[in-house]
Amino acid sequence: MNKKPVYDAVEKPEHYNQDHDIECIDAIRAALGSGFKEYLQGNILKYIWRHKYKNGVEDLKKASWYHASRRQHRNRDKRSYP
Repeated sequence: MNKKPVYDAVEKPEHYNQDHDIECIDAIRAALGSGFKEYLQGNILKYIWRHKYKNGVEDLKKASWYHASRRQHRNRDKRSYP
């Protein structure tokens, strides 16, 4: 029996999980390799920057998600961080 996936605007946006078994963020990680940490940092800045003007608390939650992801990425590859 196939369960319908549970989507969330911050943790698992539906528009990034269409018709594939791989999430968009995982494809980006694979494509960017060591540049993935800069991608994460850019998204942290973007969501903090715009939160007052666009999606408020949701954008702050997204910034927090990217920050947690960056910490996890750093823990996997501490050699590439100062």
